[in-house]
Amino acid sequence: MEFIAADLAAYADAHTSPESETLRRLNRDTHAHVLRPRMLSGHIQGRFLAMIAQMIRPRRVLEIGTYTGYSALCLAEGLAPDGRLITLDNNEELADFARSYWQTTPWAAQIELRLGQAAALIPALDEVFDLVFIDADKENYALYYDLVFDKVRPGGFILADNVLWSGKVVQPVKTSDRDTQAVLAFNQKIHHDDRVENVLLPVRDGLLLVRKR
Repeated sequence: MEFIAADLAAYADAHTSPESETLRRLNRDTHAHVLRPRMLSGHIQGRFLAMIAQMIRPRRVLEIGTYTGYSALCLAEGLAPDGRLITLDNNEELADFARSYWQTTPWAAQIELRLGQAAALIPALDEVFDLVFIDADKENYALYYDLVFDKVRPGGFILADNVLWSGKVVQPVKTSDRDTQAVLAFNQKIHHDDRVENVLLPVRDGLLLVRKR
């Protein structure tokens, strides 16, 4: 995920609004106690997610891929007063960990974690979403996009994480590298979808920002 020189990354970090104390502790505890902590959105990406949510002021947000709950908290910062964030994950072991941090924030009652396979949970959602954040298994990104598309309001937004996939999208890849192939196919799918406008941002591991026309 290191796309720019370390000193420039440090400069950007130093000139980005800081994490809240809760997010700082969640960041630290994830790195100390949870496997694959690089999956955490982290400081700069987290502030970007919060900024996007604050600009949109969504009433309904869907997150696909909860992990330890960091990105959900960031997105919740922009919720409308009557807003609600639904986050989906299949890892029951991290559910209590995430909830323990949410409970210490003003958004605890507005965040709902649903456990199970996203492909099975999404069709049952009877909501119209203003913002969707996809950050789960890469092989199913295109499927999740298709499943949520009609549930996003016109003018609504979809964000997808890890779309540069540690730089592998511009490197020769083996056909057996299914995750890289899935990310490449997903990026192409969005870019050629005339129902949307899209910007691929080289933030952390790449964020694809999509607006439904």
